[in-house]
Amino acid sequence: MSSLHLTKSVIGKPCTGPVLLIIMDGMGIGEPFEGNAVHMANTPTLDHLITTPIYTQLKAHGTAVGMPSDDDMGNSEVGHNALGAGRIFDQGATLVQNAIASGQLFQDQPWKDVITNTNNHASTLHFIGLLSDGNVHSHINHLLKMLQKAAENGVQKARVHILLDGRDVYEKSAPDYIATLEATLTTLKNTYHVDYQIASGGGRMITTMDRYNADWDIVKRGWDAHVLGEGRPFHSATEAISTYYQEDPKRNDQYLPPFVIVDDKGPIGQIQDNDSVIFCNFRGDRAIEITQAFEVKDFTKFDRKRHPKVHFAGMMQYDGDLKLPNHFLVQPPHISHPISDYLCAMGIRSFAISETQKYGHVTYFWNGNNSGYINQSLETYVEIPSDRIPFEQKPEMKAYESTQKTIELLKSGQFDFGRINIANPDMVGHTGVMDAAVKSVEVTDDCVTQLLQTIEELNGCAIILADHGNADIMFEIKNGQKIPKTSHTLNPVPCAIIGKDLDKKFKLTPLTTPGLTNIAATLCTLLGYEKPTDYDPSLLTQL
Repeated sequence: MSSLHLTKSVIGKPCTGPVLLIIMDGMGIGEPFEGNAVHMANTPTLDHLITTPIYTQLKAHGTAVGMPSDDDMGNSEVGHNALGAGRIFDQGATLVQNAIASGQLFQDQPWKDVITNTNNHASTLHFIGLLSDGNVHSHINHLLKMLQKAAENGVQKARVHILLDGRDVYEKSAPDYIATLEATLTTLKNTYHVDYQIASGGGRMITTMDRYNADWDIVKRGWDAHVLGEGRPFHSATEAISTYYQEDPKRNDQYLPPFVIVDDKGPIGQIQDNDSVIFCNFRGDRAIEITQAFEVKDFTKFDRKRHPKVHFAGMMQYDGDLKLPNHFLVQPPHISHPISDYLCAMGIRSFAISETQKYGHVTYFWNGNNSGYINQSLETYVEIPSDRIPFEQKPEMKAYESTQKTIELLKSGQFDFGRINIANPDMVGHTGVMDAAVKSVEVTDDCVTQLLQTIEELNGCAIILADHGNADIMFEIKNGQKIPKTSHTLNPVPCAIIGKDLDKKFKLTPLTTPGLTNIAATLCTLLGYEKPTDYDPSLLTQL
């Protein structure tokens, strides 16, 4: 552990009680208008925090969190990576974009193995993934480039299984992405005389892309559609989407039911023995479960009915500890020595808590994409099971339960540091339902109030922030109409640091663009330690 270079600070611990990091997931700071749920909500505690002496705003998107450009929104994965890592690492979006742009992806052995398997067996190459340019889980341009290269490499038959977004992009934008994909498929057909078609699909929140074992029925629906060819039949993806829109005009893309494309012989894209499958998402959390369905031999989560022997490859390796998947096209980011490594080395007792929807963020992503404990004798992870109902129906979700458990852990006297993710502003924000988003923000403010009261009672310190924006723009006004916005925002996030007489000991460090990566060093300051030498600076400078 001596190689970690964490030493006692000459400053000493500024508060005698525990240090708490409160992550108000999805609560950015945006322009005040009627579509800003954070602005429209009654938030006395947040309003007060903005006026406190040690308050700033943090950049939580784009290059500040390792995304390709500042046009790219942040998200909870990269946000928690940045919080835990203490410095910027290129994220999956950047790594994949660079690998494709340079051509390295197509020169490396994993891609060659996919092509060789397909061509040697005269089989089908399947692509499964989120179809949008949200660049949070995937990017349509990556798919189009791979389709082009597959045709150049002699693959005669390919099928695309599309997961509709409506969450990281506008809620009913699927027809535009399908049109772009269909145009590419037509061009490849005419140029290379190949058989490339869309074979199945469905909305991401009910088809394939479950996470944290929240609802395996979601994965089963995807398996049935993509692999078995079981689902509502249509003759084209466009027909499927237009039909679903007509049947329920209020339903957006992320919740559209699964569908299967058929011709007069039946489904056109079932996955068979000796086929190759590429899962196009680069982000891991919503890719792990479908990967397990393909790769785990003794699989028990649902009846697969048929388990074809395929060559499966992920865009990246989604879980380095579990080695899922075995084959992947781009090396994932290697995030070395996150802050939990240091804190465990110094004997800091900590806890992490969230409901299911964000549990992996305060554990797996916080710890640099590593599963499990770093030191179980020092760490406690608590998962509050999420409800399996649409988030807008219960906008408080499990915020109160998570808060009460956090208070219990703080008052136990067993912990020096804790982190809690309050999930509902983000998860409800993604629904596009304004009233529910306002309620989620008000509940979050209430929970923060309770947590800060406890911290004050225990003479502790707290950092209150968000990991990215979402609820701060719930709709945009275009041509006089309110267009729901279900994606994250590019807005900065609030950051307040609270503790008794803290402002008499510290001032804000003058940084050009403070961001999420400054939080790890700040936690070190509050815990009484010097930051690791390679971490970004602390937000706090001693007076």
